[in-house]
Amino acid sequence: MARTPLLQLSDIGLTFGGDPVFDNLSLVIQPGDRVALVGRNGSGKSTLMKVMAGLIEADSGTSVAATGVSVGYMEQDPTMEGFETLGAYAASGLPEEEAYRVDMVAEGLKFDPMSDPKTASGGERRRAALAKLMAEAPELMLLDEPTNHLDIEAIAWLETELKSTRAAFVLISHDRAFLRNLTRATLWIDRSEVRRAEEGFDGFEEWRDKLWEEEDQQRHKLNRKIKAEARWAVEGISARRKRNQGRVRALAELRAEKSGQIKRQGTAAMAFDGGSTSGKKVIEATGLTKSFDGKQIVSGFDLTVNRGDRIAFVGPNGVGKTTVLNMLLGKIEPDAGIVKLGTNLDIAVFDQARAALDQNMTLWENLASDPVLGVSGKSDQIMVRGNPKHVVGYLKEFLFDEAQARAPVRSLSGGEKARLLLARLMARESNVLVLDEPTNDLDIETLDLLQDILGEYDGTVMLVSHDRDFLDRVATTTIAMEGNGQVVAYAGGWTDYRQQRSDTMPDAPKSVGKQMSKGGKQSGKVARKTALSFTQKHRLDELPTVMEKLNAEITKLEVLLSDPELFTKQLAKFEKATDALVARQTALQYAEEEWLLLEEQAGS
Repeated sequence: MARTPLLQLSDIGLTFGGDPVFDNLSLVIQPGDRVALVGRNGSGKSTLMKVMAGLIEADSGTSVAATGVSVGYMEQDPTMEGFETLGAYAASGLPEEEAYRVDMVAEGLKFDPMSDPKTASGGERRRAALAKLMAEAPELMLLDEPTNHLDIEAIAWLETELKSTRAAFVLISHDRAFLRNLTRATLWIDRSEVRRAEEGFDGFEEWRDKLWEEEDQQRHKLNRKIKAEARWAVEGISARRKRNQGRVRALAELRAEKSGQIKRQGTAAMAFDGGSTSGKKVIEATGLTKSFDGKQIVSGFDLTVNRGDRIAFVGPNGVGKTTVLNMLLGKIEPDAGIVKLGTNLDIAVFDQARAALDQNMTLWENLASDPVLGVSGKSDQIMVRGNPKHVVGYLKEFLFDEAQARAPVRSLSGGEKARLLLARLMARESNVLVLDEPTNDLDIETLDLLQDILGEYDGTVMLVSHDRDFLDRVATTTIAMEGNGQVVAYAGGWTDYRQQRSDTMPDAPKSVGKQMSKGGKQSGKVARKTALSFTQKHRLDELPTVMEKLNAEITKLEVLLSDPELFTKQLAKFEKATDALVARQTALQYAEEEWLLLEEQAGS
């Protein structure tokens, strides 16, 4: 028996003052779908999602949601006027008796529902928008970059929630691990065409490359046919003018077909130039200690960064990763300890706030007014790694067109701003790169290229990221900041760190990593199964409260579902409550298993 689609788009056409964004687009979202929506920055992913949500009206075609189906969209820049707290905004679409769901979600996403929207950061506001969607639990969830501004723990929580939901969802994300773990189908936007594969993101690149290979073969065949017909036209048309006008017209049609083919967008011409070689020892930190407002960031931290190292800092939001980076660069004074910078350092910084970009200046002005590059805002050329280049030509290498060159930076998407900042950094020589959240908003192809050039970069890299796949591909050392000054260094990337830290692993060989003491100094010993870390002890202490809260929520939901009229009179509410009960029961099972494991380890 055929299922009734949750949402159906038919013959959608949409143009924004120029080339069509979509033309004759049709797609269907079925119950239970878990779809990755992928494509280059600027390809129209967010626009398509807004069409699906009914926030943008197409120029032509129809969008139809099934009767009684609720469609929820996570707003990127939510309007919160009139709400005193983030929690009040997140609960605004819920009945009063279900407002408790916001607190449950806020705990997993790690934001304070009592925060004032006027003083909340952009990341907090986005987490509140995500909490609103998750608490409302619509039948179809549209999630546009939900992992941005989430740390790895919150991303893991969100993954668990989405895995357990009965709702269908469509995801836009640059986080490969997130997409691989969750999706079972893929929508790919390529040159205004949307294709669907009944396979999750894990198989996307193989599928994409196969389609591109077939396309190249067809283009090659067309070129050969045009050459053959053109040769015939030159050599024989005069003798057969009347009989072969049809063949001449066919040649014109072939040429029109070729000119109508849309060229695939290339990749940005990214490259980092290592410039002059730094000294062998880049940074040496001894006994670094820092606190803010009574909160211990790091205590007695020792670190030596050598030329060529790729060091990643990981940990929850707010733990102090950026603070430690700034101490190592000499931008923030430690409360105690010493930082010694090596010789001949040329440091380039990619900051997560994109503060190096003036939002009101044009792209041209932002490139041509860099004091580090020694150019003024009126110049039409910049020095790119020692060679003069025209500003517009250089911008084109990073996939910006001439019209964008004179547009203000504030008009760019998040991914385009990241690409512009990379263009600024790559115009200069450097031998130390500091990358604070470089992966936010970048499309997957640009991320691939960035990973490749970092692998070829001759200098030293220090980075902060919550993208697990990116960490695995780039980092050779991972420094885990776990709170209260506890810092542990591990060899390798994210997966290596998790394997070495795993409570269930046998004792690891000493070559795989170094355990730092409570003071932060390397002891040369590997973390053993018989001792709980500070974070594990804290988790063991808080789990009874978590389980008690989950039990209370399960009891409330069971009482609600015991009403015999709920199913017949309020089916949507019954289904939401059922989904919530399943999610809470799953979470309780995980919490109980975690508590038993930690108790066993603590007593061993």
